[in-house]
Amino acid sequence: MTSKRILITGLSTYWGGRLAQALEQDPAVETVIGVDKRPPKVALERTEFVRVEDHHSLIRRIVQAAEIDTVVDTRLVADSIVTSPKLAHENNVIGTMNVLAACGGPDSFVKKVVFKSTSRYYGCEQDDPSFFTEAMRRPRAARSMIERDAVEAESAVRDFSERNPETIVTTLRFANGLGPAVRTSYTRYLGLPVVPTILGFDPRFQFIHEDDIAGVLEHAVRHDLDGVYNAAADGVLVMSEVLDLLGKLNAPVLPPFATGMAMPLIKRAGLPIAADMLDHLRFGRGLDNRKLKATGYRYRYTTRETVLKLREHQRLASLTRGAGESYRYEQEVEEFLRRSPSVRRLARPEKRANLAAGERAPEAKEAPAPPAGYADLDAKEVIALLASLDGEALDALRTHEANHAGRKTVLAAIDGLLTRAVDTVS
Repeated sequence: MTSKRILITGLSTYWGGRLAQALEQDPAVETVIGVDKRPPKVALERTEFVRVEDHHSLIRRIVQAAEIDTVVDTRLVADSIVTSPKLAHENNVIGTMNVLAACGGPDSFVKKVVFKSTSRYYGCEQDDPSFFTEAMRRPRAARSMIERDAVEAESAVRDFSERNPETIVTTLRFANGLGPAVRTSYTRYLGLPVVPTILGFDPRFQFIHEDDIAGVLEHAVRHDLDGVYNAAADGVLVMSEVLDLLGKLNAPVLPPFATGMAMPLIKRAGLPIAADMLDHLRFGRGLDNRKLKATGYRYRYTTRETVLKLREHQRLASLTRGAGESYRYEQEVEEFLRRSPSVRRLARPEKRANLAAGERAPEAKEAPAPPAGYADLDAKEVIALLASLDGEALDALRTHEANHAGRKTVLAAIDGLLTRAVDTVS
């Protein structure tokens, strides 16, 4: 691994935070620095956070002072629900050019740049190929603002690569991501109990699980991948198959022609369908992922498995809502935990345990009943739910399970989590 001193732009994004968590566990990585306008949303142990705008002079000062050799840019906004078109353009195009400007020059230490792009670069048209390869350009001009931003941002990345031939430049075009931690137009759309589709169309979909998005970014840091790479899970599903796997009702009620003219009615009905989704809901899109797999990356989930994991999350969402301890960045607390000589070690919030295995409070209260719907879950679904619970909730759930269903696999999984929690704090 040639990357030792790494800067992540967009640390507050899900992808940036997950990447930082993975890299800081590697002792071979000397430094991980994250910059963003907003604080990180995940607990980090040795990643240094710097609150900074996308001004190239400020980022360049950090790059030079810390002798950064690898920059990972995860800031690209690929979903219109995130912000306004104007702010998205400033972030996607102007921000990308500023980051690249901070990486170049004869005195730069940067030897690798990884740019997180989007499959929206290719667009969606009726006569598209079955699978886009990295060598293919857009068959037509970009339609939406997000697509235009992706095209312009990638053009800036290509120009940077040509001006700096000694620098490894990796562009990753990600398919639509799904997972419990991501909030996108498609997670909202597929979360509807009845999903409206366009009459007469059954488009192709290819997704990528949130774990694979973080995994691909980490793979690009650990390996020298020069050029453009599609990042999409194996397999393609048509919309009717996606909805069937999710157990959703398919409602082909959107008009096949002049669908855009129906957008005011769609918005008035409160449906989470953005105008720039309509072409995708007509024609779909497929990506050829063989080039990335040839570098050694192996996807953890196929498109079908990604959809099934989403179904599992949707089914358990009402039970896990509000469970566990959420992380909130507090600068003064972080500075104390990292630098005070009084602190003997730094424990992540998710690693704190409330009860030791086998121990009970002297006057323990009666264990609360599990949430409504628990009795309808099979053992596999219950085990998937456990990771979202803290020590007290796990202890209460174990008592309930032992006194009722008594499933051995469930009890063993709970005991394993309680034991690991005790090992962490002991």
